[in-house]
Amino acid sequence: MKLGERLTAVASLIPKNTVMADIGTDHAYLPIYLLKSNIIRSAVAGEVNKGPYHAAKETIEYYGAVNDVSLRLGDGLDVIRPNEVDVVVIAGMGGGTIVDILEKSPETAKSLQQIILQPMNASATLRKWLVENGWFIADELLVKEDERLYEIISAKQGKQIEIEPILFDIGPVLWSSRSVLLKEHIENLILQAKRILKEMDASEQAKKSEKYQQYAQKIRELEMKLECL
Repeated sequence: MKLGERLTAVASLIPKNTVMADIGTDHAYLPIYLLKSNIIRSAVAGEVNKGPYHAAKETIEYYGAVNDVSLRLGDGLDVIRPNEVDVVVIAGMGGGTIVDILEKSPETAKSLQQIILQPMNASATLRKWLVENGWFIADELLVKEDERLYEIISAKQGKQIEIEPILFDIGPVLWSSRSVLLKEHIENLILQAKRILKEMDASEQAKKSEKYQQYAQKIRELEMKLECL
């Protein structure tokens, strides 16, 4: 089985000889790949929607992995028990949704050694939540697939060293490791912030708001980081 760039990068962060859970597994390609590559011992594949659940069931049966990949229909971390798995992957969801999943099952979340997250948006919100809730950002990757950049965050239990605020947006490890895609990543963040400011420009009240000033300041800080590359 061959994965795309995004899921291959996620797979690269999973330690060998662990038990993992893939939350929102879709077709269950990731757990099957990890199992067939002898990276994990076993997996739980969780899916809240019946359509993807049945698609995952077909994949698991096709690859003869019924005894090693436990497919479960349910919401978020509800599909696993505390201490049942070592690592959880939550990929392809919004950052706010990922935070909600982790907040709804605090006991299970705290029992994990590692969480690997691939937010589709609101990465800064997710990073802040992790730091404020007893996680440190151990690794980050930037990958490009079908002309879109994806951020992947690996977090472990522990205290995070102090992060410069703008690096919640950029990613502290992405900044320190100087990913080859970092320049494009920061340029994208600047474009997103400028787009929001442009929309706010239509309203005099919005232009006087604190939010407007925050985005203007964010653009200045991102442009300063860009100049350092």
